[in-house]
Amino acid sequence: MPKLLITGAGGQLGQELTALRGQYPEWSFYTPNRQEFDIADEQAVADYFAAVKPDYCLNTAAYTAVDRAEEEQALAFAINAKAARFLAECCAEHQTHLLHFSTDYVYQGGIARPLLEDDPTEPAGVYAASKLRGDEAVLQVLPTATVIRTSWVYSSFGHNFVKTMLRLGEERERLGIVFDQIGTPTYAKDLAQASLQLIALLEAEPDKRAELAGIFHYSNEGVCSWYDFALAIFEMTGIECDVRPIESHEYPTPAQRPHFSVLNKGKFKKHTGLEIRHWREALRECLQQLGQL
Repeated sequence: MPKLLITGAGGQLGQELTALRGQYPEWSFYTPNRQEFDIADEQAVADYFAAVKPDYCLNTAAYTAVDRAEEEQALAFAINAKAARFLAECCAEHQTHLLHFSTDYVYQGGIARPLLEDDPTEPAGVYAASKLRGDEAVLQVLPTATVIRTSWVYSSFGHNFVKTMLRLGEERERLGIVFDQIGTPTYAKDLAQASLQLIALLEAEPDKRAELAGIFHYSNEGVCSWYDFALAIFEMTGIECDVRPIESHEYPTPAQRPHFSVLNKGKFKKHTGLEIRHWREALRECLQQLGQL
């Protein structure tokens, strides 16, 4: 009976993982809140690991305020890099398999094809740099860890682009949405399900641990811009809002966003045997979950 520790259980991915626990009744899920498990508190983390001795740690905790990170650099690095390293050290000590979640932001711009795991990294901004530092620290301390980089995450839980569009679509007659940033939305429920299926695979075939070590990509299938994503949300829900495509410079932000961050998921699919559905199908399910369809 494996024991799973989920850090950041109050976030989008953490809540989706927790919601799926009923599908794995023989597994023990540990979902401490921030007061019970502050990943930036090294002693508290060490004590929790010593008490629980988890078989798996799914590190969904992160500093994700992309723009605010430009002013809160120390905090971003403390959570995304320093704490990630310490989690990896605890996992190494207790022989815990670590699934660490990261971001498309870490890659170098200018690559006009779906990104591969070994493509050059050149993060623009504090958030991206802190996440890359965390990835590197995790794999340096624990080469057997699984690092999953994802993109454009949304969920029926928490704050995200889908919920923002639903609100603004009702409040405003027209919106300007960026069309020159291209990627793929990721339904956090699909990522959560894939992560638990990966653990089930490791439970069934322990020899796959070496094969599933290192960096992997996961997002839903397909490609779109934020403009296309917004149009799909309004189309599916019947919200009448005039959406105008704008360029990134017309909506300046403190932190630079990737202009092209479509992730190639061939490696993940090859080594897990899992299928991934199209982002529009996943979006429709999320909207149903939110009571919008």
